Amino acid sequence: MSAGATITADSSCTGMRLDVFVSAHLAPEYSRSQVARMIKAGLVTVNGLATRASSGVRLGDRIEIASPSAPLAAYSRADDAPAVEVLAEDPEFIVVNKAAGMTVHPAPGHPDATLVDALLARFPELARMAEPDGVLRPGIVHRLDRETSGVLVVARTPFARTALARQFKDRVVRKTYLAIVRGAVAGEHATLTQAIGRHPTERKRMSVVSRAPRDAVSHVTTLARFAGTTRDDPGATLVRVRPETGRTHQIRVHLASMGHPCLGDRLYGRGTDSVTAGFGRQALHALALSIAHPRSGERLDFVAPLPEDFRQFLSARGMPVSNEVLHEWIDSK
Repeated sequence: MSAGATITADSSCTGMRLDVFVSAHLAPEYSRSQVARMIKAGLVTVNGLATRASSGVRLGDRIEIASPSAPLAAYSRADDAPAVEVLAEDPEFIVVNKAAGMTVHPAPGHPDATLVDALLARFPELARMAEPDGVLRPGIVHRLDRETSGVLVVARTPFARTALARQFKDRVVRKTYLAIVRGAVAGEHATLTQAIGRHPTERKRMSVVSRAPRDAVSHVTTLARFAGTTRDDPGATLVRVRPETGRTHQIRVHLASMGHPCLGDRLYGRGTDSVTAGFGRQALHALALSIAHPRSGERLDFVAPLPEDFRQFLSARGMPVSNEVLHEWIDSK
């Protein structure tokens, strides 16, 4: 069943929460959290009246579910929308290589020139995927920080949105990142398990010291070390990071907690080292993403090309990187 329907509750539904009742009828296209937002937005009524998600359903109740209407006027920025590199297209999803400096969806301080704008300019039908409460994140099931580049998947249908979101929640998506960090990392492998939460005094920062931390796990592998070029230059290390969880700023916080922040990271590394030359942003790239196809379950792997600032940094240190090398880094244990 899709949105835009009327249901009369029978005896089997008596006492059931409204959000549970509606999500059972709309699954798998809409999740319970999305249904809750629909109810809050007034798109679900009981006997002609708006109510709460927690309200109980009674025998004979007439539940009307309106079709969410995307705020198309908010998407009329096609003329100045930024370009986006599409790595793969499928009827269920789109895979892109997000550029550094591009915000994923509109947010305070970054209202336009977002990835959402770029996608809607190229795939205007995504406007139908607007969240039920009108938030401008159609099809977005995961995010990258504004200054982090790399591979990102966007749902193209409600079914795919629910299926992909579940994969991220269940931690079955395999994510591979490359980072160039300050200093020489000791050892070849490390698993970081410090819980992460909002910094107790600096609200823009996340921290391993927090009043409300959440579990976070990152696996770090050393790929190459580079000596400093001056007496005050601590050198750098190229690392691969595979996060099991997806906490805000997780990789940047975990690497900084090791004493090896990403080069150019002004929030966690202050970005003041001379070694950051060539990086006007944190040196973090989402290299590869492995998901299960939302319909068939087939395992699919996507790779985002190495960005130019990474290539220049590595080439200047005698390490040109071919596609074969990238795949070795992705596939090695």
